[in-house]
Amino acid sequence: MYHNSYVYGDVQVGAHTWIGPFTLLEGSGGLTIGSYCSISAGTQIYTHDSVKWALSGGAAAYAQAPVVIGDCTYIGSQSVIAKGVTIGDHVVVGACSFVNRDLPPYTIAAGTPCRVIGQVQMIDGEIQLIYHKEQP
Repeated sequence: MYHNSYVYGDVQVGAHTWIGPFTLLEGSGGLTIGSYCSISAGTQIYTHDSVKWALSGGAAAYAQAPVVIGDCTYIGSQSVIAKGVTIGDHVVVGACSFVNRDLPPYTIAAGTPCRVIGQVQMIDGEIQLIYHKEQP
């Protein structure tokens, strides 16, 4: 963990997980990150939002929902993960992605909003990143 990372709330991080510089781990709604993960520089993970609070002039409460990131998962730099998201084991999230939906295990996802663009496969003990072909 770097001195310029910001962590608050209920945040649990598994063994051997790397948290890069300039990261924000906001755990007011509960944040669990598995073991052997890489959370790259500038990533922001939120377990709340204040949309309804702002629109209501402060009358509505903040919305909170936990975020769960499985084991052996890579989150690319400058990505944002929204409240209520579950990211499975062995997932790759590309840099600068906005993750606002669950990602199943062994997937590659990227974009704003994030979408699945490939699969992670373990073949004969080797890791293979298999990308979907572009549709015309």
